[in-house]
Parts: sequence; C-alpha cells; structure tokens
Amino acid sequence: MRADAAAVPLADQQRALHAAMLGAPAGPGLLREPTQHEPLLRIYQNAYRARLVAALRDNHGVLPRAMGDEAFDALAEAYLQAHPSRHPSIRWFGYRLAEFMAANPDLVPHPAFVDLARMEWALREAFDAADATPMTPAQLAALPADGWPQRVLRFHPSVQVLTLDWHVEPAWRALQGDDEPELAAPEAGEHQLIVWRPVLETRWRSMTSAVEAQLLAATMQGEDFSALCEIAGDAVAVVGVVQQWTTEGVLIL
Repeated sequence: MRADAAAVPLADQQRALHAAMLGAPAGPGLLREPTQHEPLLRIYQNAYRARLVAALRDNHGVLPRAMGDEAFDALAEAYLQAHPSRHPSIRWFGYRLAEFMAANPDLVPHPAFVDLARMEWALREAFDAADATPMTPAQLAALPADGWPQRVLRFHPSVQVLTLDWHVEPAWRALQGDDEPELAAPEAGEHQLIVWRPVLETRWRSMTSAVEAQLLAATMQGEDFSALCEIAGDAVAVVGVVQQWTTEGVLIL
C-alpha cells in the first residue's frame, strides 16, 4: 500500500481491492508503488476471475461440455461482469446464470442451453435441500380412510418442478460419462420436469401426463384430496398418482 494508506479506512481499502479484482482501476491508497505493484494486482485479478469461472463450470457440470469451452468461457466472463459473486460460499455462484442466458441470447449458441442450465441448477438445489423422511407405501396405506377428502399432501422439501421448452434430458444423460458423445439436436416441446432428493441421491424425471402435472401443481398450492379428484375427474387416477409419488419418495407425512 501507499505511504498514506494508513489514513484510508480498512473497509475502504477492502472495497477498493474488491473493485480492482473485478477490473476497476486501482483507486488512491490501494497501491504503494503503482508501476511496481500493478503486475501483481493483475495476477490477483486473473486468479480471482479464473477461480470463479472454474466454480461456474463445477456448478454446471454438463453445460460447459454441451456448449464447448470457447462459448462457455465467453458466457462465464460476461456473467461475472454482470453478476459478481455476492455469497460467502462459492457454491452459490451462478444461481442467476439461466436467467442471464435467457436475457442474452447472443451468448448462447442454442436456446436449449438455457433449459439445460435450469435443470442443472435445480438438481444442485435439490441436493442441498433440507432433509426429510419420505413417506412409505405402508404409511400411506395406514392413513385413516375417513380423513382422505380433506387431506393435503406434503412434498419433500427438495421437490422442484420446472417447465422446460426443450427436451434437454437426453443430452444431460449422455454427458454424464467421460466420453464425448455426438449429441443430436434437442427437440422443442414444452413439458415439465420434477426434481427431488428422497435420501442421498438426487433424482429427476420428465412428466408426460398432463393429469399428473395438474395434480402436482394443485397439491403445491395446498389443494386437498377431494379437490384433486375434481381436477382429474377420476379418484382412481388420483390414487394411482399418489401411490407413484409415495413409491418415488416425493411425499412426506
């Protein structure tokens, strides 16, 4: 620091250093001998940015492989400039990436990549969600029959539902290994994806049933079992969906 740096409050020095890390000119009081120390500052700048870009890669494991290094690095640099890391944990860096991609289509080679980013972030959020014990089929069967009309089902805290415009699930699955498979162009088609983590393993599946999607949305809004039956028009169909949810570990008591 400069000789007069002691007169600059520490908090101001820290803010100046943070701004310099993001590429702003080093303000007064930050460098004692600018000519000598600016190269050192650039090392810190490059290391800081490289670490955040690496974190973005780690937090979206498949997306960088699908996009390619050059396209992803350009996206990461633009995202870092627009949304510097604000959270104490680097784990959460990138939580607005899909939103940023949707707002900047010139940085995204294909619009399906936005849905791929959303899917990957949902999987990470599900993994970090609060723990809860899934309801078992035996516990479901033991629930009093006379209470079912007013019963409101409860989902596991990890459950998320995404509405996707592209079928990105095959690409996500294909890119889980170490190989570099040739990916077919994604198919357009609005559908819903449910993501959850019943115990230690995160799971997902595409919902192909419009009835299930309607029931899931209504359940999340607090509708009781009788309302679900009205939506489906068939109590047997609702029971079948509830049994499936229970088997998958989606519901809790």
